Amino acid sequence: MSSPLHEVLVLTRSGRWDEAHNLVQNEDSPLGAWLHGILHMQEGDLEDAEYWYGQAHRHFHSRGTLEEELGQFEAELLKTAGPS
Repeated sequence: MSSPLHEVLVLTRSGRWDEAHNLVQNEDSPLGAWLHGILHMQEGDLEDAEYWYGQAHRHFHSRGTLEEELGQFEAELLKTAGPS
């Protein structure tokens, strides 16, 4: 799995927020919006996180913890990547 979103995920998990945020801003897919929202959750900016969850067509108020969201995002990213 080698995609810009995977790179953002790796940066997010390693706490490299600024780098991850710079990259995710180039993504205009629903998955990109979801990860953008997760990044803002990590930052503690829940207002921006809620906006990006809306762009991703996801329910912000029924989200999981940061780790749960990252895990669900990664599983979805793997599904959309298909076989390598």
